[in-house]
Amino acid sequence: MKNIGETFEETLVRGSEDELQELKAWLFRENIRLVTAAKELEHMQEQFLKEKIQFQEEMKLLNHKISSERQRLKEDNLFFEKKMEILQAGFSQLDIDRRRLEKEWAKLSVEKELLGDRSVYDSGLDVSVFFQGVRNPLALKKRYKDLIKIFHPDNLAGDKEIIQRINKEYESLKGNYEGFKQA
Repeated sequence: MKNIGETFEETLVRGSEDELQELKAWLFRENIRLVTAAKELEHMQEQFLKEKIQFQEEMKLLNHKISSERQRLKEDNLFFEKKMEILQAGFSQLDIDRRRLEKEWAKLSVEKELLGDRSVYDSGLDVSVFFQGVRNPLALKKRYKDLIKIFHPDNLAGDKEIIQRINKEYESLKGNYEGFKQA
């Protein structure tokens, strides 16, 4: 019965040794847990760094796309403004031509009243005024189509003689443009 004869101090030392072993085991487990957590943290930092670099590259790409789209939009706006200027110039020229034509029509209606039965168109209506301001084949074709719509004999303002004169003038001008292209 050694245990009975043990002294209090021996029991304390022995208890301390058991606690010390237990404490060492706990410290060992805690050390392993901390090392594992440090490795995990390091892995997470590397992952974060990779994601950060990837994000920065994506941001650069998106910023480049945005700047490209802004540049394209700016160019589109400039192109639209130029088209608008051309259209406005065309409309103002059409308005000038319309006023001139209205004056010509007023003059013709006065002549028609004065001439009575004789045809107004015998008075020498110059249809070349209809094609004034036309400077290229596409504009010529568009003007011709518009005039045909207006002066077709089935319309109120239409007349067979005017259509014939418009056709003759168109063919003449069209020939001039075709000859210019071939030269």
